[in-house]
Amino acid sequence: MKRILKFRLVTALAALLPLAAHAAQDATGSQNALGRELLSEMIAIDSTSEHGSTTVVAEKLAQRFLAAGFAPADVQVVGDDPKRRNLVVRLHGRGEREPVLLLAHLDVVEARREDWHVDPFTLTERDGYFYGRGTMDIKGGGAGLVSALLRLHREGIKPKGDYILALTAGEEDGVSNGVEWLLAHRPDLIRSAYSINVDGGGPEIRAGKPAVLSVETAEKVFLSYTLTVHNPGGHSSLPTADNAIYRLAKALDRLSSLQFPLRTNAATRGYYAGLAAFYTGQTAADMRAVAHEPSDPAALARLAATSAYNNSQLRSTCVPTLLQGGHAENALPQLARATINCRLLPDEDFDQVDAALKRAVADPAVEIARVAPPKPSPPSPVDKALFAQVASTAKSLWGPIPVSPYMAAGASDSVFLRAAGRPSYVFNGLPYDVDDDRSHGQDERILVDAYYQSLEFNYRLLKDL
Repeated sequence: MKRILKFRLVTALAALLPLAAHAAQDATGSQNALGRELLSEMIAIDSTSEHGSTTVVAEKLAQRFLAAGFAPADVQVVGDDPKRRNLVVRLHGRGEREPVLLLAHLDVVEARREDWHVDPFTLTERDGYFYGRGTMDIKGGGAGLVSALLRLHREGIKPKGDYILALTAGEEDGVSNGVEWLLAHRPDLIRSAYSINVDGGGPEIRAGKPAVLSVETAEKVFLSYTLTVHNPGGHSSLPTADNAIYRLAKALDRLSSLQFPLRTNAATRGYYAGLAAFYTGQTAADMRAVAHEPSDPAALARLAATSAYNNSQLRSTCVPTLLQGGHAENALPQLARATINCRLLPDEDFDQVDAALKRAVADPAVEIARVAPPKPSPPSPVDKALFAQVASTAKSLWGPIPVSPYMAAGASDSVFLRAAGRPSYVFNGLPYDVDDDRSHGQDERILVDAYYQSLEFNYRLLKDL
């Protein structure tokens, strides 16, 4: 009798396996369809900093959560600026851990149709890529978080603790910044143990496959300067040697030779230690060398010279980004001005940067001024439990790959959270080619398969975290 019962049980379980497989496939297919629909909807709404509105996107997504059965008290569109409001959604958990904040921004940089080969505000699939403004930065990541919370809710999964989703405004230009506003006016809505910000990091594709999943624990400090030259000017038919534009141009030429010292920190040492395993020869040796302290100066120089990305990881940088000069075609310029954008290592001495710029410009007639005070933030400590869960989720999709801390060369809203004493980790599950990051640029795009993989990564991570 026992043998018969055992046989029947095994037979019954075997019969259920195909059903379970079909159910899983159906869930994944439904998730991909929703993910594409969300991304298409978000790309189609102009939320550019200059002309668009994050409020429209926030309200559209809020309706999806309400239609899915979320309580109105858990779905709030908030903010003082009518065009720059933020969406905050809470998925309730079992109260066995503190809430975790999930963060993405809804605003994107400007995109002119005439500059693109496709319409930047229409999701276009072509040759295995999704094109559209915000696909990479960072509506793709935001759509993934929305998709994951809706699926968890639909399947009745109650996580160990609450998830708080904040989709915010003002990250790109700093105007009416949503994270700053929430910290100042509604800190109760986003109080959490730490945040996962999808605005960077993630699985880096090297040699055609994800090689390392980088988690940003620190970021460079954003600091801009203006270089300004004043001049009495005059009629263009009577030129003089003392021309404001010439003077500024010569100062910028001297500034182009400025290079800050090469050095590492805990985040970059950990990053290159993990990455070295995927390279060979001199590059691998140099990565291993800079992962130790003190670093080998020759290895630092060779590694920095291999790419703009590696250079930005290993030193502070300052570069001209804007020019303004003159006031009439037939007049000598009375003013010439350049904006210099610096991305500084977290422990850089700002006064020393002022001094370095002054030495490089080498002209007292060129006024050097900070555009705004710098906003440094302390690095977040490596959360071993979070990193372990990220590694486990990544392994289930791409096989064993290292999960490595790193320092972002750019800036994100995590700077405000870290400055407020709240740890923040910046990563997502969207595999990307580090040499084909078109964020803020022409024909911004992501891999279609990578986007669908990120949807599954988000769901598995949030389900198990």
